[in-house]
Amino acid sequence: MGLFTRKRKGEDLLLGKPASFGIHRYLQGSANLFEENRLLKVAITGMFGVTAVLGAVIYTTNQNARTIIVPFGSTGDLHVSGNKPSEAYIVAMTRNIVALSGTWSAYSADRQFQELLGLVHPSAYGAMRDSLSAILDELANNPTLSIATYIRNDQPVRWTAHEIVVPVEKVRVIGGVIRKFRGILRIGYAIDNGRFWLTRLSEEQFDAETR
Repeated sequence: MGLFTRKRKGEDLLLGKPASFGIHRYLQGSANLFEENRLLKVAITGMFGVTAVLGAVIYTTNQNARTIIVPFGSTGDLHVSGNKPSEAYIVAMTRNIVALSGTWSAYSADRQFQELLGLVHPSAYGAMRDSLSAILDELANNPTLSIATYIRNDQPVRWTAHEIVVPVEKVRVIGGVIRKFRGILRIGYAIDNGRFWLTRLSEEQFDAETR
């Protein structure tokens, strides 16, 4: 008789075996299945962990990405890291906005206001356009009106992540009559994908007139 016997078709391997043999095979199969499930859970958990780490790295990289912005003829460290502008960038944008919105005449106002509107966020565009249109209507009735606005040197310009507070002096000329005022210009802004958006522009405390 050979050492090995071939299993006949339909023959039960447990036939003639003790009951403990079947229990042992069942327990062994269950243990293998449990081990496979445990390894699968570990693999899935590890995959989610790697995905989370990569997502965090990508997010941090995007936030720290530096956008270099150097307008023609400008100098200085003008950049935006993530959504945080450099001090030089804030200073440059402040001067530009003060010049466009605060120094104009009947000959230059329309062109300057169009350029200023190019900086305005879509959510504030309608209100800003109406406000500037009111000035143009006033100029149509008073063509000799002109305004010059200067950033004051005796007080600091202050800013936060969403607002710039600028102390200014305004010189108003109409019909040869000159009047000077001092007050505060508030510039609301937002940085979105490295771009500067103007969200609000308001004047405050212009009651005191200086001579």
